[in-house]
Amino acid sequence: MSIRIVKSTDTAAVDALLSPRHDDDAATRTAVVAIVEAVRKGGDEAVARYARQFDGLSGPAEIPRDQWTRGARQASREVRLAIATAARNIARVARAQVPRSFRVRVAPGVTVEQRVRPLDRVGCYVPGGRYPLPSSLLMTAIPARVAGVAEIIAVCPRPEPAVLAAADAAGVTRLFQLGGAHAIAALAFGTQAIPRVDRIVGPGNRYVAAAKTYVSAECGIDMQAGPSEILVLSDRGNPVWLAADLIAQAEHDPDARAILITSRAQLATAVAREVVRQMPASGPAREALARHGGVIVTRTPAEAVSLANRMAPEHLVVDDEKTAAAVGRAGAIFIGPHTAQVAGDYAIGSNHVLPTGGAARLRGGLHTADYVRVVSVQRVTAKGLRALGPTVRALALAEGLTAHAQSMIVRGV
Repeated sequence: MSIRIVKSTDTAAVDALLSPRHDDDAATRTAVVAIVEAVRKGGDEAVARYARQFDGLSGPAEIPRDQWTRGARQASREVRLAIATAARNIARVARAQVPRSFRVRVAPGVTVEQRVRPLDRVGCYVPGGRYPLPSSLLMTAIPARVAGVAEIIAVCPRPEPAVLAAADAAGVTRLFQLGGAHAIAALAFGTQAIPRVDRIVGPGNRYVAAAKTYVSAECGIDMQAGPSEILVLSDRGNPVWLAADLIAQAEHDPDARAILITSRAQLATAVAREVVRQMPASGPAREALARHGGVIVTRTPAEAVSLANRMAPEHLVVDDEKTAAAVGRAGAIFIGPHTAQVAGDYAIGSNHVLPTGGAARLRGGLHTADYVRVVSVQRVTAKGLRALGPTVRALALAEGLTAHAQSMIVRGV
């Protein structure tokens, strides 16, 4: 197979590569709504029925702590050491992200305090499909632990030893062998066996994504995540390395997007050749690059930056600091040839749960702040209220809310 090369002047081809797909999958949505509502009404009985059907579960859903600890020891020593190293790095970054409490004096007699309090309970979804994903558990549970969340509930349909080892390292409180929309519903609404959580975090397939969207009116979620994407913005990168990065990200999903933008036609050709040479004989990367991969050749480096900002990619790889500063829309930015994007997936310490489909226009990746509630506390003295009174009354009357103004008047202000 080959990867397509298009010129930036071919607007239709560029649009096809850069525009996010918004599939209106009515069948998925209908199936998910039925499952979620069945769990809402039927609780554990409905969860058990779907777990048998979709997860192949025959025993209890919850894995006792001693059982998962024994299972974790089945992971190789190399994997357990890697999990420990990644966990330390993720925790180090997460600690730096914790929002701070403060108190500010707005005016004489008027203060506002910000109190930062952890959520009581969160649910971490860990996919268990094509590959075990211990890294996803580390990325979702460790910031919760750092934020001070008391209960961290993890769900995974098929928790392999590496996932069990990650649960130990991340500080997971309880672990359930569940996946899919029924797991999301159980976390969102709670059952007798599975406690209701304040927020659900973590990636999943289209059923999981649809379920998270459906329950989001009643339970917090991290973000609406879609297929993974990488955009490489380079004029002088190593073609062998760039091709490897594109293939690596395409490996996640047949719907993943992997794109190079360059103003150097020679580099475009070299990377395309390397993609062909390195491409696995089978697997999701081949399909993803054939359907959603490509190289865009621009007329100038500035045009390349403009296209990158337009896409607002999940992962952005750039040559240098100057280019990174010019692109303001990306979930995560990787600068220079040695900052391999796959290192960010596992061990750099930044979170790999990131916005996709252009959502990087409005938010970044999963953050320790997603695990806390920020409460504002106001204190006003008599002197302060006298000073605020005219402002409050004038604005209340401008909005036609006379009772609001009266609340000031009865206090003599």
